Amino acid sequence: MTTIEKQLLAAPRHHRYIITIIAVVLVLFVWSLTAVSFQEMDQSGARIALNIFKGLVQPDLGLLFNFTEQGVVYLLVQTVAIAFLGTLVGAVLAVPLAFLAASNIVPKPVSWLTRLVLITIRTIPALVYGLMLIRVTGPGPFAGVLTVGLVSIGMLAKLFVDAIEELDTRVLESMTSIGCTTFEKIRFGIVPQLLSVFSSVMIYRFDMNMREASILGLVGAGGIGAPLIFAMRSYKWSQVGAILIGLVVLILIIEWLSNRLRSKLVKG
Repeated sequence: MTTIEKQLLAAPRHHRYIITIIAVVLVLFVWSLTAVSFQEMDQSGARIALNIFKGLVQPDLGLLFNFTEQGVVYLLVQTVAIAFLGTLVGAVLAVPLAFLAASNIVPKPVSWLTRLVLITIRTIPALVYGLMLIRVTGPGPFAGVLTVGLVSIGMLAKLFVDAIEELDTRVLESMTSIGCTTFEKIRFGIVPQLLSVFSSVMIYRFDMNMREASILGLVGAGGIGAPLIFAMRSYKWSQVGAILIGLVVLILIIEWLSNRLRSKLVKG
């Protein structure tokens, strides 16, 4: 018998703990099933599901390859623009908030208050922000940009704070000892440590904002969501299929590009 096998056999057995966890999970699973009702599923639902599948198999190619403002390509480009600008807006606003929330940079009360503000921002869903901002700016892409930016602040600032609190302070101490100014310490001591992390987080958030921008169109905040819901309400499943195919292809391309960029930033 090898040493590893002896250690494995000598490891304590937590049978009661495992059985308790399994029992709790099973109880929660059965309890959750009580909230699911299959009574409303009838033949019309099955027919609609079949029509959606047919729409994906036989999409409206005229709409898919239409390069006018009503085409899928234009709407996808608009969705990307909303996600990109919203990510930039959120990142710019998140940076000062992150420094104010970092306990190793500012006093604890200021850090605690800023973190409370960030938690509040993260609590409100994107659709709620979209509905409120549409009342302010009117429907359109501008409301979508503001909504995506506001939603991005909470997550970006939280991850920025984690990076700031992990700063190597020995670099700053050594720069202080040789008489560097505050600007030089920020430029050559802080920015090089945070730039790659901040960039990687922004790319990841942009990937998420693509999905947010697609959904925001449902409330009139621009992008491809509004044509999608209109096509579904009109039972134009071939148009639904064209929009979904374009959206899936775009998401896959952005996912591939963002993964490559993040891997290069990590290696760099």
